[in-house]
Amino acid sequence: MITLYTWKTPNGRKPAIMLEELGWEYDARPIDISKDEQFAPDFLKVSPNNKIPAIVDGDLSIFESGAILTYLAEKSGQFLSPSGHARFKALEWLHWQIGGLGPMLGQLGWFLRQPDKLPPAIERYRAECARLIRVMNTRLEDVEYLGGDYSIADIACYPWMVAATTMLKEPLSEALDQAPAIHAWLDRVGARAAVQKGMAVLT
Repeated sequence: MITLYTWKTPNGRKPAIMLEELGWEYDARPIDISKDEQFAPDFLKVSPNNKIPAIVDGDLSIFESGAILTYLAEKSGQFLSPSGHARFKALEWLHWQIGGLGPMLGQLGWFLRQPDKLPPAIERYRAECARLIRVMNTRLEDVEYLGGDYSIADIACYPWMVAATTMLKEPLSEALDQAPAIHAWLDRVGARAAVQKGMAVLT
């Protein structure tokens, strides 16, 4: 059985959704990052970068959400085409989330929570998040899912876009109001039973 070390964050939700989509039994173990549990020596053996999520599958441990999703997709033969155009479209948008959408939304949220507001930093990340929302909306105007078919790219992006439309709704309201394709995609992905179960893990 796969052991999932995770917490109630957008990144932590990704492998939970994937495992629910696969219908596999797994053991979800909470790593409470608000209590710095990610720095515990035992967790360091699983995730050398002291970050969630991470998994252990037999004698193999994997950290970084993108690597975990790719591993699970290849092991199962689901949610990522084995070759060709469709595979690289899904990987393209997976890496777009890892390198752009997640970090930028995360930085915006961090600066907004600081007691000493730094308007230049907030505006920098707000503007970049708005740009990324426009990029995603443009893609979804042409396809139902980011990779064409439902894939690990959608699984990676969904928890972050939920955060954008809830916790970060106010600063991103203008961009979100102009992103109807994203809202339709959120409805499609969010209607999946496995997505709902994955989003509720540890709650």
